[in-house]
Amino acid sequence: MEQKYYLSIQKILEEIVQCESEKIQEAGKCVADTILSDGLVHVFGCGHSHMVAEEMFYRAGGLAPVNPLFEESAMLHAGARKSSNIDRMSGYAVHVLNNYQINQEDTFIIASSSGINNFVIEMAEEAKKRCKTVVGITSDNYHSVPSRNKDGKRLMDVCSFFINNHVPVGDAAVEIEKGIQIAPVSSISDFFIANSIVIAACEELKKEKSMIPVFRSGNLPDGDAFNDFLIKKYRTRVKHL
Repeated sequence: MEQKYYLSIQKILEEIVQCESEKIQEAGKCVADTILSDGLVHVFGCGHSHMVAEEMFYRAGGLAPVNPLFEESAMLHAGARKSSNIDRMSGYAVHVLNNYQINQEDTFIIASSSGINNFVIEMAEEAKKRCKTVVGITSDNYHSVPSRNKDGKRLMDVCSFFINNHVPVGDAAVEIEKGIQIAPVSSISDFFIANSIVIAACEELKKEKSMIPVFRSGNLPDGDAFNDFLIKKYRTRVKHL
């Protein structure tokens, strides 16, 4: 079964490389422009998708000016079923966004494979009013599933542009027996896209001969000293630093 899982992941990553590279480069350019303007990259997701914000935040090899929106009510540790219900709520996103400073030069990245629930849709809509670019990471395969938004909108409809993560409907990719699917793929797909955006952004910064504000591992001899410099630079604006 692990071979089927491996092949499913391999197929999805190949599809992303073949079909989404142009949009990943575009997203990287947006992130680089934001950093050159001394802005921030905000990242949000509900449920398991919130791990994209975790992946991009305070990570060895990751960008320092990343501001994750850690809304605990939408995370699993604060109540798994509750997080699902909040993901479907309307009118909540604006109150969460009001807790963060979002500026016009900023880039906002929002992840949701289904892209059909109100929280992420309204978060993207509200973020578009406040910042330069909103990039969605979502799956085009969910066009077969009705949106829960009253206007029938999906995440891909309200972003500046979206990157298709090529995740199958239902996320799980391996059929263990008829009607029972196991082995989800969205986290691996989303992490690949997120880190590919970071690579593209750093390539742009290198072209501009700009400092590349990337954290080093704290387990390297000079890691803490270098990271302290970046933390001091961004601490007053990145809420969770």
